[in-house]
Amino acid sequence: MKTKELHELTVDELNTKLKELSEELFNLRFRHAIGQLENPASLKNCKKDIAKVKTILRERELAAKA
Repeated sequence: MKTKELHELTVDELNTKLKELSEELFNLRFRHAIGQLENPASLKNCKKDIAKVKTILRERELAAKA
């Protein structure tokens, strides 16, 4: 997911997206452990998307305090 797309979302939408990505990461790890994951790079991409969402949430939190 593009960072620009994430910046357009509200805080509630970002929290929902974070929850969805966390569940997806769990499922990807599970499928990887049992050998059914076709694209191991999807783990890396999912982790990066989670980091992007967390970064944007933190930026907004700091902006609200200022």
